[in-house]
Amino acid sequence: QVRGLCGTYNGNQQDEFTTPAGDVETSVTAFANAYRVSPDCAVLPPDPLDPCDAFAERREDAEAACAVLLSPAFQ
Repeated sequence: QVRGLCGTYNGNQQDEFTTPAGDVETSVTAFANAYRVSPDCAVLPPDPLDPCDAFAERREDAEAACAVLLSPAFQ
């Protein structure tokens, strides 16, 4: 039985954003905010920055890393 920020790993994509309380969130930010361990942790804004826009200079590095995950070794 797996749940948390890595998902449920049960093949059902409808319950991937299950919170610690057992609710299923529909937005990424609400889901991530449900896992804050301390009230001192910052609350994510409703629309987080797109990583490709925020870190455009790292795009080549990200594509290289994704290529490894998409390689036959992980099929």
